[in-house]
Amino acid sequence: MSGLDSLLVVRTLDQGTIGDLGRLFDSSSATRGCWCMWFIIPVKDFHAGHGEQNGRLFAALVERERVPMGLLAYAGSEPVGWIAAGPRSRYVRAVKTPTLRDGDPLENDSVWLVSCFFVRQEFRRRGITGILLDEAVTLAGRHGALAVEGFPTKGNRIGAADSQVGTEYMFAKRGFRPVREPSTNRVIMRLELQAR
Repeated sequence: MSGLDSLLVVRTLDQGTIGDLGRLFDSSSATRGCWCMWFIIPVKDFHAGHGEQNGRLFAALVERERVPMGLLAYAGSEPVGWIAAGPRSRYVRAVKTPTLRDGDPLENDSVWLVSCFFVRQEFRRRGITGILLDEAVTLAGRHGALAVEGFPTKGNRIGAADSQVGTEYMFAKRGFRPVREPSTNRVIMRLELQAR
């Protein structure tokens, strides 16, 4: 990462760092107002609350959830990257989509889902998403997760519309294995953390 390694720090999102996440999201029109609620609440509520309402809902989740909503990467004191991850049961809307609905619902509390990545444009292509994914796996293990799943785009190429989910290659490089291909451009990748 050409000198970024020594400066990059990953922190768990909490009430003390939620303002940093807001600053990070404000750095792009793609994330401004989203607050990673897309896979949690109904689409109509997401659009109606885009901005402050989504931010309030997210902040309430940060306060009440037993496990963190995700992790922030910092270059020095500047927030530069984000990964949303947690139990599949948190992502109420996501698990009902055609992409994820074939997963075992009995695992929704014990299997974690990586739902979203975001890295500030000037820090992209430096391996930050991979570092965040590694840290999310560690966090999931600390919270007793059975496995971690993602639903990246197939292969290693990614379009702007799908950049938030990562690539099959990045997940595979970290030991994730494909378990289902729900569409022509998505693959469910899974990393077992505990023996059944």
